Amino acid sequence: MNHSSAASNRSPLQQLSKAILKDCTNCGKCVRECAFLKKYGTPKTIAAGFDAADRETLARAFECSLCGLCSAVCPENLDVDGMFLGMRREAVDRSLGAYPEHKPLLTYERLGTSRRFSLYRLPHGCTTIFFPGCSLPGTRPDGVHRLLAQIRKVDPKVGIVFDCCLKPSHSLGREQYVNSMFEEMNNWLLQHGVQEVLVACPNCQVMFERYGHGLRVRTVWEALAESGVRLEQVEGTVTVHDPCVIRNAEPVHRAVRTLLERQGLVVEEMPHAGRKTVCCGKGGAVNLLHPPMAAKWGELRKKEAAGRRIITYCAGCVQALEGYTQTDHLVDLLFAPAETLAGKKKGSKAPITYMNRLRLKMSFQRKKGYAVTRERTFVHEQVQQKKRFWRLPFTLVLLAAAAAAFTG
Repeated sequence: MNHSSAASNRSPLQQLSKAILKDCTNCGKCVRECAFLKKYGTPKTIAAGFDAADRETLARAFECSLCGLCSAVCPENLDVDGMFLGMRREAVDRSLGAYPEHKPLLTYERLGTSRRFSLYRLPHGCTTIFFPGCSLPGTRPDGVHRLLAQIRKVDPKVGIVFDCCLKPSHSLGREQYVNSMFEEMNNWLLQHGVQEVLVACPNCQVMFERYGHGLRVRTVWEALAESGVRLEQVEGTVTVHDPCVIRNAEPVHRAVRTLLERQGLVVEEMPHAGRKTVCCGKGGAVNLLHPPMAAKWGELRKKEAAGRRIITYCAGCVQALEGYTQTDHLVDLLFAPAETLAGKKKGSKAPITYMNRLRLKMSFQRKKGYAVTRERTFVHEQVQQKKRFWRLPFTLVLLAAAAAAFTG
């Protein structure tokens, strides 16, 4: 047996596959919920036919959105989506997991962790940071300012960190890269006295919960709900799309609905909500590799929304769903309710999003009252030779953004 096969036999993937082969009853509950499983069969059928040496078999896992709905409805409590993530990691370990369609997403991630885009600013005595992620600063930089201002009413010493949580690489199975990059960030925060991370992005939440250590993780939505923030009152009925990556985070679901109801809105739930929410279509980067598969989620959400305005608290989900039905980000509704409900408050699109992130970073660089500042320069050894590859494309992006700003 070669080294790769031996490693595979000791891996969590093998353990998950064996558990599914043993305990999956082929009841079909997960299949009825998922277009991917309707195409390839029950988890037991997929596990039985899995061949780690076959590229085509490994490739199937990249059609799964990794949303976790299969595990949520499984009467045997099997970790089905965990098996598909394990298959993706197996593909990467065997150098069979690189797809050109994923390059834009990985470039986006690499920019987020770069010196050009990252910024850490900690005041004296800072024990809590606000980690807004990548998408929110790009699409809604004003929302970042407003959220930070609110949470600083409770703790004026909250710091700000602009960096990427590495969720794209995690979903694509690049386990070693994620471990290395996240550990460097996590250790730096601990060394500088940070104890708590407030996140605005659900992907950042799951990444800090999964890979972080020694740090308490909460969402800004929970912090706002607990703070008793006073919100502008508005009338209307909305429905909520809970991001699939935090389907089990009931305190976050509850906090979001508390904020909406406190604002005077009526929340009507869709058939798939909370723990049984569905993917927006961007999960697992399926939208890049298999757009028709991803589109099925958007079409389902449109049907379930039934004309009601969807409110979600993930910038990526907004981008995915607004092409199907009226969808807005929670931060827009909280701070500009009338404009949002009138359909006039929208997030920025690329390439303007990159300009927004740079301007946001520069605005915080100019602010005083910070004791510690850094830009991330750490690069994983696998990309040491590639770290300059994006400079020309990025320059073109900036030029395009500048042209659009002047002519728009």
